[in-house]
Amino acid sequence: MKKTNEQLKNKYLLTALSALCVLLIVVSFLDSGVIAPVKQVSGFLITPVQKGLNGFGSWLSGLTDNFEDAQTLRAENEELKAKVDTLTEENSQLVQDREELRRLRTLYGLDEQFDEFEKVGARVIAKEPGNWFQLFTIDKGSSDGIEPDMNVVSGGGLVGIVTETGPNWSTVRAIIDDNSNVSAMVSTTSDQCMIAGDLRLIDEGTLNLIQLSDVDNKVHVGDKVVTSYISEKFLPGILIGYISELNNDANNLTKSGYITPVVDFRHVQEVLVILEKKEYVPSDSKSEPEE
Repeated sequence: MKKTNEQLKNKYLLTALSALCVLLIVVSFLDSGVIAPVKQVSGFLITPVQKGLNGFGSWLSGLTDNFEDAQTLRAENEELKAKVDTLTEENSQLVQDREELRRLRTLYGLDEQFDEFEKVGARVIAKEPGNWFQLFTIDKGSSDGIEPDMNVVSGGGLVGIVTETGPNWSTVRAIIDDNSNVSAMVSTTSDQCMIAGDLRLIDEGTLNLIQLSDVDNKVHVGDKVVTSYISEKFLPGILIGYISELNNDANNLTKSGYITPVVDFRHVQEVLVILEKKEYVPSDSKSEPEE
């Protein structure tokens, strides 16, 4: 029974739709004046729907374009990030190269300053623990002609002295080491003194100046201090630093104070080893021995 009622409903719906179609066909043949009201009604009903569909289509199209633009921007952003990383790395390398070039130019200047001596360049490959290069190892040794007691220079002046060698390495004691003593003189007056290493002082950027025989009071703060011609182990005239402070000793015969070294003992990387040792003739002087 239910099936029969459902069939009847379907027949009625089909009949109604057929009648509507026939009616629309008949209306289409009528005079335009007759169907004008029908067109107005249909236009009134259909136009908003059409506008809505068009607006939805435009929104959907814009959404698709925005999605594609976002993907393009992400790709461009990743590409730019890669370029920035590359440029940052290249810039860092350029900074390192520029700093190395500056150091090598300084070494070249020292090489020309002591052009009467044969020298060999070397790089620092190890050091004692701590912030300072007071005792370090270089990558050249006896096979390169290096021997103990040869002078080492860098950064515009005296670094230290070779204390031990192997076939392809050497140990250097810097003048800032507590066990270092350098016979020196003031370049303007040739007054003799000693430069004593002290790691506690180098934290303040200075070294001890002791036993200065300035009887005529001609030595002043700012004067240049170089290795002495009476030095036992150091070649004469190598710049050590500049006087930063002077005081009279208790005996009123000598003076003591401090000098600021020219070498940056925090950042020693390349050095020159002078392949000639000082020819020393012992004297009766009882001054403090050099190390």
